[in-house]
Amino acid sequence: MAPSSPFQAEELKRGLALLSERYQMSHAPSLFERHGFLAGTDGRRLAELQAAIDDPNVDAIMAARGGYGATRLLDALELAPLQQHPKLLVGFSDITALHAVWARAGVGSIHGPMVAAVGRGTEQQLLRLIDAIEGRFVRELPGLRTLVRGHARGPLLGGNLAVLSALVGTPFMPDLRGAVLLLEDIGERPYRIDRMLTSLRQSGAFDGVAGILLGAFTNAEPGSDGVTVDDVLLDRLGSLGVPVLAGAPIGHVDENEPVPLGTIASLDGPGAVMRFEGAETGA
Repeated sequence: MAPSSPFQAEELKRGLALLSERYQMSHAPSLFERHGFLAGTDGRRLAELQAAIDDPNVDAIMAARGGYGATRLLDALELAPLQQHPKLLVGFSDITALHAVWARAGVGSIHGPMVAAVGRGTEQQLLRLIDAIEGRFVRELPGLRTLVRGHARGPLLGGNLAVLSALVGTPFMPDLRGAVLLLEDIGERPYRIDRMLTSLRQSGAFDGVAGILLGAFTNAEPGSDGVTVDDVLLDRLGSLGVPVLAGAPIGHVDENEPVPLGTIASLDGPGAVMRFEGAETGA
């Protein structure tokens, strides 16, 4: 499905071909439509997504690409069929908006590469995605950077910082109490990251968060003031009183590690490691 922006058709076709070697893939004939900066009208994208949610024969819903547009669909989605027939959602970036409603429905999802990215990615990335879809997630992410020491445990939730901050004040903002919060982004200067984190803090979204895992903040170069993204992350998150680990290979990077949202994760600040509980079985 393409709930957000248009995509490169050839990359999408290559990704579909690779995934079709293992899975029965299908898509709506209208998948390749464009409407300005969107992959078709809201009506087209909504109908496509709702049909996939409603179909009891669909095991997983994979996004073609992120970009922008998923938030425009949220208030019209009917999620009762998702609870009756749970299915994986695979994607990241703008798909964070859909991960949020999956979390509110109590259904797990995968924060990971999308179909067009598979079409331009490496074989290793494809194999890691297949493992994730089939429940064989990485057991741990070692070699992280500890910004705030401590230990935390809770379901992994979150995703793209800009999308999460856009959900503040809407009924679709996920409840982050007790969660290990994943954050990543691309193309946001440090002052804009500061603004989004400040909005989340002031909204109360961080109240009760168990810990924070920071993925990649790509193309976030400092301005003439010299303030780096790490400076901002430590300033805005360091005083929350929870462990914060940075440097996870998650987000807008070439080797984007697929991780299971909704699965219990533990942060080991002193060891600079995040571990998944029951990751081998996809629990």
